[in-house]
Amino acid sequence: MNKKYNLLSGDLVLWGILALLALFSFFPVFSASSNLAYVVGKGTPWEYLFKHMVILIFGFGFMIGVHKIPYQYFKGISVLLLPVVILLLLYTATQGTVIDGANASRWIRIPFVGLSFQTSTLAAVVLMVYVAHYLSKNFEAPQTFKASILPLWLPVFVVVMLILPSNLSTALLISVMVFMLAFLGGYPLKYLALIVGSGLLILALFVLSAKAFPDFIPNRVDTWISRIESFSQPSNAGVDNYQVERAKIAIATGGVTGLGVGKSVMKNFLPQSSSDFIYAIIVEEFGLVGGIALIFSYLLILFRIVVIAHRTPTVFGKLVVIGVGVPIIFQALINMGVAVQILPVTGQTLPMVSSGGTAAWMTCIAFGVILSVSAAHYKKEDEGQKTEPSQEDNPLAILSEAL
Repeated sequence: MNKKYNLLSGDLVLWGILALLALFSFFPVFSASSNLAYVVGKGTPWEYLFKHMVILIFGFGFMIGVHKIPYQYFKGISVLLLPVVILLLLYTATQGTVIDGANASRWIRIPFVGLSFQTSTLAAVVLMVYVAHYLSKNFEAPQTFKASILPLWLPVFVVVMLILPSNLSTALLISVMVFMLAFLGGYPLKYLALIVGSGLLILALFVLSAKAFPDFIPNRVDTWISRIESFSQPSNAGVDNYQVERAKIAIATGGVTGLGVGKSVMKNFLPQSSSDFIYAIIVEEFGLVGGIALIFSYLLILFRIVVIAHRTPTVFGKLVVIGVGVPIIFQALINMGVAVQILPVTGQTLPMVSSGGTAAWMTCIAFGVILSVSAAHYKKEDEGQKTEPSQEDNPLAILSEAL
């Protein structure tokens, strides 16, 4: 059999959807960035388009590189990276970025390149892989709460609590996904119920403590409350209501077929039109047809994620695909739900479409992990080989098993 090097392997349908989403994103990003260029007075639309293109090129480079790594190696990689991301989250939390008395420490600056890095995005991917590894390692054995406190729930608690003060939506999304993975991984429901109850109690105590000692615990609790009140009482004036109202006007203006590419009017009045509220600009320019097509694209990605997880014979493969893939779909649905006022304003971007930096890269890396799983087993199915992976040549997997 002649062997030849294939740049892309794994689920080709998923590759195609991601490539089409990336190409499509150039149109709304270029159009919406005129808000920053002409209204705010920062740069030109061409500069933002070029930046977005470079970010996606690097992102697909990361995706290609990651999907070439045998997915069993991610067990050891997650074990090694988990302490690193916790240290990065600690460093981020101590940066002291405070806006209107609220903790806004989500990013750290990367020296020499002038870029900022949102550490919570990396932490989310690493934690999901780590949780999938732990659950798969203990899948056959009876799981007890006492035995899982230190290796499983302590890292989850530390990561979530470090993200929570500055980014509630991401902390909640991570928590929901961890509970979903634990359920799918056979973790006892009675223990899960206990952990969920404890988590809600801790969240309540944090909110009360932050309100009681605002100077000691800089937080975004007031922002959370304001967003919930704005969502429940749309008539109240405020920045969030201003954004949502402009987004709804953009969606209503788009009609069935839209105004046309680059012809959005509300992009000049809608803050974050190229990131958090880009879906409203898409519907304004591409209409209901474009909005539904975009939703269908994410649902198709979800379908491919489920297919890959179903075809993967290993527990770790199934859990890691669900763990890093489903949050991306949740994030997309949250972003679109905010634009149509189904959900409160959260600040979640639209994966593979919104302008951004590290969030787009982490999304590409997550898809790289998924494609790595599909590449391993699709190839063996094509060759008629046994699909159970070997551990003999995998030092990182052996290290993670030992740890």
